[in-house]
Amino acid sequence: MRKKELKLIVTFHTTADAMAMEKACKDSGAPGRLIPVPRAISAGCGLSWCAALEDREEIRSVMKAAGIEEEELHECMV
Repeated sequence: MRKKELKLIVTFHTTADAMAMEKACKDSGAPGRLIPVPRAISAGCGLSWCAALEDREEIRSVMKAAGIEEEELHECMV
């Protein structure tokens, strides 16, 4: 089992937003991956984007460029 680390978790209003985030990050080479929303977080969509805390600004700029609105940004043990 993988050791849990503090990560940046981005939640979304819709699954379409989460899928758009995955495509935008792959296209731009931004770090992270799509994961189920951790149990400690409540969100409208069941998917979230997980990345290292230090990648926060890069993730935000990718979202802004792609026109993706997050529901919330969290710091969570994943």
